[in-house]
Amino acid sequence: MLLGLLPGVEVVGAAKDGEEAVALVAEVAPDVVLMDLRMPRCDGAEATRRIRSAYPGTQVVILTTYADDDSLFPALQAGARGYLTKDAGGDEIVRAIQDVLAGQAGLAPSVQRRLLERVTSPPPSAVPAVLPDGLTGREGEVLGLVAEGLSNPEISRALHISTATVKTHINNIFAKTGARDRAQAVRYAYQHGLTRPPGPAIT
Repeated sequence: MLLGLLPGVEVVGAAKDGEEAVALVAEVAPDVVLMDLRMPRCDGAEATRRIRSAYPGTQVVILTTYADDDSLFPALQAGARGYLTKDAGGDEIVRAIQDVLAGQAGLAPSVQRRLLERVTSPPPSAVPAVLPDGLTGREGEVLGLVAEGLSNPEISRALHISTATVKTHINNIFAKTGARDRAQAVRYAYQHGLTRPPGPAIT
């Protein structure tokens, strides 16, 4: 309803999930898709990847509740040219649509700041290029920070992800490494070089 009232915007279709979005793009060939991220069957990042690969004339602007790293970066890597959170007003949505149609990035100010922080800040924990037991790069980062004694909220702030996402990563780490608790996970991290042991105490 909001989009239909915006100047210069014509709504040509609406999809209930990513699978339907890809099919609808093939049918109506829109200039821009406003894409949610968390959807059944096919999430927004995968739908964006498929649309940008098959229909490069259609730009994608993410419009979502989530602005954490694990939502933001996969969507941009999939080919989204814009990223807004759902508190964006009509003017901001129109501006993002106009920007991506002009070949520019349509990013919310908070997203621009996060990208700048990511570029200018070193990663919080060095992770080897190849990780054991199928750990992902993000799981390696989380494990390294667990080994450094950070709590879940501290890891959340360090990596700019939600505490729920941190818990999910830690559960995955336990399952992949066989650790039953954080102490065993810390031991695993030291054994596999995922963190630096503390140096000798100087007294």
